Parts: sequence; C-alpha cells; structure tokens
Amino acid sequence: MGRYTGPKNKIARRFGINLGLKSNAAKVAKRLNQKPGQHGARRRTSLSSFGKQLDEKQKAKFIYGLRERQFRGYVEEANRREGDSGVNLNQVLESRLDNVVYRMGFAVTRAQARQFVNHGMFTVNAKKLNIPSYLVKVGDEIQLRENKQSKKIFETITEQLTNATAPSWLKVDAAGKKGTVLTQPIKDDLDNVFDVKLIIEYYSTR
Repeated sequence: MGRYTGPKNKIARRFGINLGLKSNAAKVAKRLNQKPGQHGARRRTSLSSFGKQLDEKQKAKFIYGLRERQFRGYVEEANRREGDSGVNLNQVLESRLDNVVYRMGFAVTRAQARQFVNHGMFTVNAKKLNIPSYLVKVGDEIQLRENKQSKKIFETITEQLTNATAPSWLKVDAAGKKGTVLTQPIKDDLDNVFDVKLIIEYYSTR
C-alpha cells in the first residue's frame, strides 16, 4: 500500500491525538473528539494486544510518512543495533534528513520538509542532498542552499528559525540558515506520541 494522501485531520481524529501532520494545531484540536465516519462513529473502547500494537505502528508510520516496507526496515535496523531496540528505533526515525529539517524549524510539517529535501533545497556538509531518508550523523551540518534563500517561502526564514524550539541534540544558526547535529537524538526531546515498545513487540512475532 502506498503512502496515505487523504485528509490529515481524519488521521488525528482516528487516534484522538494531534500527530503533527497539519501546521494549525488549534484547528486540529477542535475535532479530535469526533471520530471519522458518518456522525463521528464511535470506536470500540477496548482493543486486543494486537490492536494496540497495530495502532502504535500506524501512528509512527503516519507521523514520519513512511510505507510499510521502509518502516519494517527501520525496525530491523533498530534490532541490529546494540542497546534498547525501542530507543534505537526512535533514533533512526528522528535521524532522517527530512525530520531533521523539520526539527530545526525550516518547515512547519514533516511533509513540507520532505518536499524541500526532494527539491534539493539543502546541503549536508556542503554537498547537495535530495534524499529525505538519509540518516544524519553526529557532526553533520545541514544548510539551506544559498540560491534557494531568496525564494518567497523562505522570506522570513531567519525569524522562523529564531522563534523555533529545536531539540537539544540539534544546534541551529538562524543567521547562517543552517544547523548542526550535536548528538544522537535524545529520549527527553521526543514527542512520545507512540509507544515504541509495542511497535517492537508487533514485529517480533511477524
């Protein structure tokens, strides 16, 4: 199945939580209590263990805009790494270039960040890179390309970066329109919208 392209608010209403898919959080919040479907059809109140695991997996996939095959690959990578698989999975997902562009404040949603990267608007260590799934490393410098800075959508980017709150594992230079990866993504900076342990459990039996 391909990437979901339907109404983003419908996804948030399905789970009853803002997944950060739309830029206007206040607008999303207004209908979170109304489930999708005619008349806001009620969702069953209790889920099986499998149902809970599936929900958490779906949340993560929607948040990062991933297809099943790619997401499964990230889980397998997390299991191969040393340490806690759940922590590893969070670090892999957060290290995607499109997510880093979003986290630094260049984009208002991950979908917009992915589009920016696809269009070659950023460099990594001074080299143009248009692969959203590229996993950044500690010390990598991500910068908005100089010939893209005059585009209308980036007219107020310096102010936007200044007002953004980047996670502690990233350092943003608003004036230079760039940022640096200081460390691996830190657990305390994560949104904790989904339960990585349930996701690992889901794939461990399949």
